[in-house]
Amino acid sequence: MDLTLTEAQFYLVYNAFSFVIASMGAAFIFFLLVRGRVAPKYHTALTLTTLVVAIAFYHYVRIFDSWNSAFSFIGGEFVQDGEPFNEGYRYVDWLLTVPLLLAELVVVLKLPKDSTKSLLTRLIIAAVAMILLGWPGEISPVDSTARTVWGIASTIPFLYILYVLFIELGRSLERQSSGVRKLVDSLRYIILITWGIYPLAYIAPSWISNEATAEVVRQVGYSIGDVLAKPLFGLLVVAIAITKSREDGFDPDQIGLPAGAAGESSTT
Repeated sequence: MDLTLTEAQFYLVYNAFSFVIASMGAAFIFFLLVRGRVAPKYHTALTLTTLVVAIAFYHYVRIFDSWNSAFSFIGGEFVQDGEPFNEGYRYVDWLLTVPLLLAELVVVLKLPKDSTKSLLTRLIIAAVAMILLGWPGEISPVDSTARTVWGIASTIPFLYILYVLFIELGRSLERQSSGVRKLVDSLRYIILITWGIYPLAYIAPSWISNEATAEVVRQVGYSIGDVLAKPLFGLLVVAIAITKSREDGFDPDQIGLPAGAAGESSTT
């Protein structure tokens, strides 16, 4: 028996996982439906956005099931006496979705090919390094030096990602419209703020002496971060794609009209 939670603590995490599942599922459906509202050349970015929430949806279903399987209700409390809670699902999810999140931001901007390739390569490598370096610390004892060392090591690629997004990507935005630049700024600050939730949740067990409370804060914190970093991030990517499509003269309402009908409809 590793952990004992009150009903309120258990169901707070339970409901947080349930909320994330609903958010990812709703976002998946929305991103599919809105695909026709953007020009075809931005479909790749929307495909990446849709994949992110689909992958997260699947893994949160597994996380939800693992949480339920790990606990039994005994004497008015939830006792962890079943299968071990599998934290690995979360890191596998991040290993897949974090590079895709960064890729969708770069792809939707339609920068020159050389810039796109360079940014994608460096951001994806840094994202993978960040996740892989964080995992050993996550499974290390709470008060161990190893947890601190791996946490610091994971922070280094995170800071590099911020440098690329705020400094190098910023130099590539000069040719973008003011509306697109504002949306990209919002995306970058979402990354800065929401990704800042993850290290706070990571170090919660070191700050909070009560083991049960620390676990609840960690799981809920990660869940909040995932909702903000995936569906919300995806919505802004969609907004960028729609804005750029309009700037390119794309009108989704004219799709499928016979030749000449577009001009006629615009004058009626």
